Amino acid sequence: MSSPDLFVVCKNCQAEVSPYITECPYCGTRLRKRAPRIERPDAPAKPGNRSKRGPRVGGRSREHAKARPKQDKAASRLGKLRSGEIPGIRGEDHGRPYATMVLVALSFGLWLSLAFYVRSDFAINAVGGDPWRFFTASLLNDGTAAQFAAAVGIGLFGWLIERRRGPIAVVLLFLLCGPGALAAAAAIDVESLVFGSHGAALGLLCAWVVPVLLERGGDDGDDDADLLGVLVISAVLLLVPLLSQGSAIAGVLGAAFGAVVGLGFAAAARSRA
Repeated sequence: MSSPDLFVVCKNCQAEVSPYITECPYCGTRLRKRAPRIERPDAPAKPGNRSKRGPRVGGRSREHAKARPKQDKAASRLGKLRSGEIPGIRGEDHGRPYATMVLVALSFGLWLSLAFYVRSDFAINAVGGDPWRFFTASLLNDGTAAQFAAAVGIGLFGWLIERRRGPIAVVLLFLLCGPGALAAAAAIDVESLVFGSHGAALGLLCAWVVPVLLERGGDDGDDDADLLGVLVISAVLLLVPLLSQGSAIAGVLGAAFGAVVGLGFAAAARSRA
C-alpha cells in the first residue's frame, strides 16, 4: 500500500494543509466530509489470533485474502472527481452561492429602477399594506453609497454563510432580517416610509460573526478571520440610514435577529462536536 501524501492543497486559498483534516485552518473551506482512516499495514498481529488463522492460500492466509478487497475499497472511497476538484480533496458541498448572487442582482435591479420610479412605490408605508412591498423594501436603497455598502454586506456574508450552510439558510436569514425586521420597524415607526437592505446585510453579518467570536472564546478558536474589517463593515452598514434615509430601526432589528440565529448556529456546532 502506498504511503499517504504529506500534504494536500486547499483549492480556495492554495495553502498546503494536512491530509488528515476535514477543513482548511486558514480559510475554513470544507476539504472532505470526514477524516481518512489511518491504515497501519505494518502493525504486529495480536498473539492470541495466531492460532485462529485459517489455511494459507498462495502464501497468504485466507483472512488476509478476504481483507484485501476492503482495503482497496477504503483506498478509493473518495470516488470520481467532479469539475473544479483537486485530486484527494472533496469540493464544496453547496457549490456556487447562487442564492446570494440572486439577492445582490435583485437589489441592483431595484436600485436601477429608481431612474423611472420613486422609492415610495416600493417602500412600506403601513404594516397592513401590499405584501409584496415587504420584499421590495428590503432590497431598496436610495443612494449610490448606501446601495454599494448594503450590496457588499449581503454579497460577502451571504457567500460565507451559503458555502458553509447552503442556500436555504441564506434565503431564510434574508427573509427574517430583511422583510421581518422592516415589518417590525413599520409597526414601531408608523409615520415613516420604511425601506433599506442594510438590515438584511447586518443580519447576515451577525449570523456569521457570532459563531466566530464564540469559537475564539473557546479552546478551539484557530480561525484567521479579519474581525477588524468586519467591524468596519458593520459600522458603515449602521450609518446607511444617514446616507439614504432608510430605517435605522430595521438595521438594529436585523442585526439582533441575525445574532440570535448565529447563537443557534454555534449551539448546533457544539452539539455535533
